[in-house]
Amino acid sequence: MLFDLRGRGRRRAIQVIYAALALLMGGGLIFFGIGGNTSGGLFDAFKSNGSTVSNEQAFKKRLDGLDRRIRVNPKDAQAWADLAALRFQVATTGTGYDQTTQTYTDQGKAELRQAETAWDSYLALNPKQPDDKVANQMIRAFGPAGLQAYDKAVGAMEIVIASRPPSAALYANLAILAHAAKQDRKSTLAQGKAQDLATSSAERKQITQSIQGAEAQIDAQATSATGTTTTTPTGG
Repeated sequence: MLFDLRGRGRRRAIQVIYAALALLMGGGLIFFGIGGNTSGGLFDAFKSNGSTVSNEQAFKKRLDGLDRRIRVNPKDAQAWADLAALRFQVATTGTGYDQTTQTYTDQGKAELRQAETAWDSYLALNPKQPDDKVANQMIRAFGPAGLQAYDKAVGAMEIVIASRPPSAALYANLAILAHAAKQDRKSTLAQGKAQDLATSSAERKQITQSIQGAEAQIDAQATSATGTTTTTPTGG
């Protein structure tokens, strides 16, 4: 096995890192999985009395309500945040997301772009404490399986980090996203922070290997998309 899981604390830390890295690379789950989710909110719009109702009807009802709120008050930051979350959720369910290939369809990507617009409008209002739960979703929207807007993914990741206790998993994901955004210094610093939060030299090595593996996948994806050769920097 790659990881020594004998220590209870180490086992939990590595599980969190593995889960976060897997989701970052486009796993089939809806949320990024780096600490908490958004239960009880917009997702409940798709459920009624324990059964799933028409996604399209639920989406339209919720969207109409948010549109009215925004028309009445374009500076309603929460309405913009809710709209971004709703668009993301629609993109990641039904015909917007292919669970077999774990990729977004053209329809799903169109929804992600609308989520991006709503998120940009939300941030333009300079909320004092940006919604970390919606940011958590936008990381996925902007990540490798989504729009590949890595600079925006980094910004969303930093919102999540600012709202949660420090952890190796959070900083490992920031290192990967910053690498994808070609923010090399930030990537190096984030990896260093992830290693600082590790409990042993063995765990630090394992974190480095996990980050390098995820970065290699992103580089390969970029190479495949452009048809050019991508050189991965060594030594940070």
